[in-house]
Amino acid sequence: MKNKKVLGALGGLSLVTSGLAFAAHYFYKTAVGISKKDFVSEYSMSEIYPDDPWTEEKTWYKEVEHERVTIHSTDELVLSGLFIPAKTESRKVAIVAHGYNGSSKDMAPWAKLFYDLGFHVLIPDARGHGDSEGDYIGFGWHERKDYLLWIDQLIEKFGSDTEIVLYGLSMGGATVMNVSGEDLPFNVKAIVEDCGYSSVSKELAHQMKRMYKLPQFPFLPLASFVTKVKAGYWFGEANPKKQVQKSQTPILFIHGDEDDFVPTHMAYEVFHATDAPKELYIVPGAAHAYGYVTDKEEYRFRIKRFIDKYLESSTLSL
Repeated sequence: MKNKKVLGALGGLSLVTSGLAFAAHYFYKTAVGISKKDFVSEYSMSEIYPDDPWTEEKTWYKEVEHERVTIHSTDELVLSGLFIPAKTESRKVAIVAHGYNGSSKDMAPWAKLFYDLGFHVLIPDARGHGDSEGDYIGFGWHERKDYLLWIDQLIEKFGSDTEIVLYGLSMGGATVMNVSGEDLPFNVKAIVEDCGYSSVSKELAHQMKRMYKLPQFPFLPLASFVTKVKAGYWFGEANPKKQVQKSQTPILFIHGDEDDFVPTHMAYEVFHATDAPKELYIVPGAAHAYGYVTDKEEYRFRIKRFIDKYLESSTLSL
């Protein structure tokens, strides 16, 4: 009888262990692996705006002069980006970071915003996205090192007096916040982040609760372990809040007050953690990544006013 109880307990433990292992790999595949992300589709703009509000920008994006450029990452990936030269001679360059499961193809409105301000525009495809190599999503953590390479390439191309502004949307916002904590050249004058999360662990815990009604323990630590094995980082490492604490670069934080994908309170977390010059723009009525389309004029004005403070070259105009 005693042996049967022991065997039964061991069998139950084995089932639990197998179940947790399956769950950890499932959450890795769902969140980090390169796969179709159906849960992102609920934030599709077409669901809210039947008539595309970005028709003009998308037409411009197809027709504007552009070229594909590449870099080699420190871990030997070929990373691709779309480069759009300024319409007139300029030493200003904007690097525009796309969001989770997106690519440079999705960034027409934000690319045109900076183009209209007189910038050259570079829109990199994050590793594992678009035309870039990679088999996992780095949530802006490994990408921070990739951006240092993009920045160096731009300075080499345009010279030592190049002025660079970083802009990021959603995961791209987290990316540029992560970049802000690195040792940046003086050429990086300002950063604008829109609806980025304060930490990967908090964001994934939020999604786990929202989508599956599950607590973060033990599932999140297990998925983090799988991510460390497969992708080389722990969720706890990828922490924009800690990165902005080290930043010396001015940052404009933007967030919608109706964002339930990356909760609005995260904007306050990163804003208050920053000692560098900073501003906070909470967009009334805006859901996740909808700040620009919700109030186009105010959005452009806030960005122009902020970055104009820190650029040494001629005053920007729209």
